[in-house]
Amino acid sequence: MSSQDIPEENLPAEQAANEYGHGAVSVADEKNPFVDPGLPPHEHRIQDVDERAAKRSERVVALLFTVSMLATIGFIASYVAIPADRSIFVFPIGHISALNFALGLTLGTALFAIGAGAVHWARTLMSDVEIADERHPIEAAPDDRAKVHADFKQGAKESQLGRRKLIRNTMLGALTLVPLSSVVLLRDLGPLPESKLRHTLWAKGKRLVNMNTNEPLRPEDVTVGSLTFAKPDGLEEADEDFQDQIAKAALMIVRLQPENIKDKRELDWGHEGIVAFSKICTHVGCPISLYEQQTHHVLCPCHQSTFDLSDGARVIFGPAGHALPQLRIGVDSEGYLQALGDFEEPVGPAFWERG
Repeated sequence: MSSQDIPEENLPAEQAANEYGHGAVSVADEKNPFVDPGLPPHEHRIQDVDERAAKRSERVVALLFTVSMLATIGFIASYVAIPADRSIFVFPIGHISALNFALGLTLGTALFAIGAGAVHWARTLMSDVEIADERHPIEAAPDDRAKVHADFKQGAKESQLGRRKLIRNTMLGALTLVPLSSVVLLRDLGPLPESKLRHTLWAKGKRLVNMNTNEPLRPEDVTVGSLTFAKPDGLEEADEDFQDQIAKAALMIVRLQPENIKDKRELDWGHEGIVAFSKICTHVGCPISLYEQQTHHVLCPCHQSTFDLSDGARVIFGPAGHALPQLRIGVDSEGYLQALGDFEEPVGPAFWERG
């Protein structure tokens, strides 16, 4: 049977056009030699034909939204009830802040449940019938554009904005200043740093205390080729601000042969070849802990910045921008190593040092 013998309503193009254009085909001609296959036939979901399945999907969506509500309530309760200084052990992360863990878990659950519920709702219950729509020019018609321009000019004229300069200028001033009110809210983020980032606990007379033994250091405790980590006397791990202070005051103590020290100031600021440098990398503030005894180089494990401790701790490799600050040290009357003042430049990354 040829296509001429088939009734027009039974042709594929006519059949497909009966329902949302699914499977619609176009007739090939000289200008369009390729037939448009149209959209594939619509496949109904189980929720479209089975009301019980639709009810199950509805209950799942409602359950997810309920979980989100409970998680939000848990977020608020955690913020109110959990002390900021409480910590918990979470495998395999270790000890973390209980408040941060609870807030992150509850807020993440709340947001995830909302998203999952919306996706499940859209995928199972909302209509998924494909509808073809012809493209149309994005640009408005010339008559519409002319009308919009005319309306705008008329509105500007009726507002008398150009004539009433006092109103115009005060309005612009108000619109310019009102966003500044949000800047005031930034003050609630915490106290201003002031000059605290520029100073550490080191001061004249502060003894150097071994981080491992918690005992003051004597010159004979530091052997040639060894690397020792030190903290200021009086700073204890039990202190509330220990982490804040040690992040600025941590020291590397190394003993070199005086003749191997190339930088004169480094030699003068040390004691019998014992020199003290900041342990905080000047790139992004990572703690430096890798020492190469033969070359007197120390390496930051984060981004491999390398410093030469025999030449003023200058940078010889890596992204760090400047040398490690040196602490001037000496010996007190009892024979213990002591600081002769604070660092003369801020420790750590250089963004505030240039201020």
